[in-house]
Amino acid sequence: MNSFDILKIVLVLIGAPILGCLIAGIDRKLTARLQGRVGPPLLQPYYDVVKLFKKDNMIVHPAQNFYVVIYVVFVILSLLMLVFGMDMLMIIFVYTISSVALIVGGMSTGSPYARVGSSREIMAILSYEPILILYALAIYLLTGTFKLSALSTLSSPLLAYIPLIFISMLFVMNIKFKKSPFDYSTSHHAHQELVKGMLTEYSGPGLGGIEIGHFYEYVFLLGLMFMFWSSNIIIGLLLAVIAFLFVIIMDNITARVYWQWMLKVSWSILLIISIANILIVYYFYFKPA
Repeated sequence: MNSFDILKIVLVLIGAPILGCLIAGIDRKLTARLQGRVGPPLLQPYYDVVKLFKKDNMIVHPAQNFYVVIYVVFVILSLLMLVFGMDMLMIIFVYTISSVALIVGGMSTGSPYARVGSSREIMAILSYEPILILYALAIYLLTGTFKLSALSTLSSPLLAYIPLIFISMLFVMNIKFKKSPFDYSTSHHAHQELVKGMLTEYSGPGLGGIEIGHFYEYVFLLGLMFMFWSSNIIIGLLLAVIAFLFVIIMDNITARVYWQWMLKVSWSILLIISIANILIVYYFYFKPA
């Protein structure tokens, strides 16, 4: 491992939560402006986390904070693997473990609200996971490997080959950011009927740890959108910004849907256009060894 790799690790461990905190703050400010409000300070997410860590560590199950640690660790691992251009399938697998950790943590509390929220999160995973798998498959068909570092060998940016998967990933962002119309397992706003869904029984340092994990997760998710044009940093960042703005706008113009509706949309429209894109890539760009 050279000094440049060490620098990358330091930037991920220290820089990613700072950037994620700013993203969360911008989210709140833009949402407030769209609703005709002033909104909280830009650094309000940071203030919230500091306040949470100053509170007592109140838990209802001895293992629930252990699952928070698992969640944060595996989100960080996912982001590190993305930054180092590693195997996309393995990145998806590691990232899914982080989501499952929160589900198990919610289930472990015994709260009926948390159990319902965790069950709904399982439905969310079933909705977006096929799209992520097809995203990885497209990379393999185009480069002959699942490694993200191989995208540099393409003559055109990834978006030019899989625009339909990019559209599907925009909706995946809505599911993963826990925004309307797919905010039914938990929510970052006060309009959730099930209190905080699968995070209902978390408070103090435990909830603070989850918020820090969210900061890393925001950067990871927008990093997935950046990869669609990773050959140009400016355009890649622009795509990430477009995805972020799409999520915020959708959150403010739509109402939450039932999980059945989300599955129908994901497994019909999004999955169909993604598979169609895979078929185009397979017949026009795939070159078997």
